[in-house]
Amino acid sequence: MSTSLCILWVLAAVGAEPAAGENDTVQVVIDEVEKACLERGVPMVGRKKAERLAELVRRARPKLVVECGTAIGYSGLWIARELKKAGEGKLITLEISPERAREAQEYFRRAGLDAYITTKVGDAREAVKEIEGPIDFLFLDCGYSNYHPIFVTVEPKLSPKATVVADNAGIGARGMQAYLDHVRSKYQSRTEWFDVDLPWARRDAMEVTIVAEKGQNEE
Repeated sequence: MSTSLCILWVLAAVGAEPAAGENDTVQVVIDEVEKACLERGVPMVGRKKAERLAELVRRARPKLVVECGTAIGYSGLWIARELKKAGEGKLITLEISPERAREAQEYFRRAGLDAYITTKVGDAREAVKEIEGPIDFLFLDCGYSNYHPIFVTVEPKLSPKATVVADNAGIGARGMQAYLDHVRSKYQSRTEWFDVDLPWARRDAMEVTIVAEKGQNEE
């Protein structure tokens, strides 16, 4: 038996996996950020919602993604990994805390995704005014009452059939009610529920909206 086959056999026997490729490097960083968020109580979407978010990005194939609420970069890593896989696209992520933004940037760099991400520091309600469209994918994950003013500001900049995902549509529904009323009355919008099992919530939802007028077929 060759040396390489022996190594693979031993790794399989102990339940380990062979060493990493590029995508595994990103996952290592994601796992580290997830652990830090749980230990420090930093808000994040959690694994199940992150997987769904990545799927939505993958389906949308956006040229420009805007994220409102970077925190320390957990969801940004999931989004940017999909952009890198697709070989196109840019993420602009907005964070009000300079310290958290710097931490996120370091994680992006270590994951090898920084070329796909621009991090801006500031209040997202103001910062989105400076972003030029078209915006193909919008992810809202900041203060709940900010969702509506942010969306109203960027609404004219959204591309036809843009995807908009609003996190915490379960636990934060009351705080973001103006936003939910707006998108549900105007666009194709649905609430997706998840068993998240996080310290701050056992069950939560994301509101997924396709910016097409009601009655139009969703692709």
